[in-house]
Order: sequence, then structure tokens, then C-alpha cells
Amino acid sequence: MIDTKTAPYAALLLRISMGILFLVHAGLKIFVFTPAGTAGFFSSLGLPGFLAYIVILAEVLGGIALILGVYARVVALALTPILLGAIFTVHGAKGFFADAGGWEFVGFWIVGLVALALLGDGPYALKPTPKKAL
Repeated sequence: MIDTKTAPYAALLLRISMGILFLVHAGLKIFVFTPAGTAGFFSSLGLPGFLAYIVILAEVLGGIALILGVYARVVALALTPILLGAIFTVHGAKGFFADAGGWEFVGFWIVGLVALALLGDGPYALKPTPKKAL
């Protein structure tokens, strides 16, 4: 049974925490690894270096959109391919467990995004996703 009084606040908590995670990871790429360093890492994986800049931009804009609640359901689904890419290019080969660099955390992050997309924006969303959009 769903508690309809508290479920919207669960969506709010999930939406904000997912948004913060994306901003923190974008910050890591910007301030620690630097955009040029991130592009070099992408190139070392066989990906086009310019893709790093697109990923950083998507993480920043997507994180802000999630926190503010601007089409959060759609944004959550749109950010999922970035994390799938992280699994397929970096984390997947390292096994499951995150302590060994595996895909455990990234996989759980994807589940959170899908849950948010299914659950809805929650309260205090600036621009809720129309119900018929999903």
C-alpha cells in the first residue's frame, strides 16, 4: 500500500538527492579532473573527447533541473544513458562491488532515477512533468 500523504515527499527527497549527486559528479569533472582532463580520459576509453563536455553540461543542467523540479521525470530518464555509459565503459569490467570500482553504485543510481521517473516530481516542483508525458 502506498501512503499518499508521505509518498510525494519521498519523491521530493529522491529528486533533490539525485540532483545533488549529478552536481557533485560534474564538480568532480570540472574542479578536480578538469574538463580537459576528463576529455582526455574519455579519449583513452575510445570515446570522442568532446563527449566529456556534453556529459559535464548534461550533469550540471540535469542536476539543477532535478533539484528545482523542472520536468524531473523526463530529466531522470534522459540522464540514465550517461550512467549506463559509465557502466559499459568504466565500471562494468571491474565487477559488481563499488569498493573495487565496479558498477554497484552506478546501477543503484540508475534504479533511483527510474524510480523517480515512475513516482513523479513530488511537491515544490517548479515545472512538473505532465502526466501524459510518460
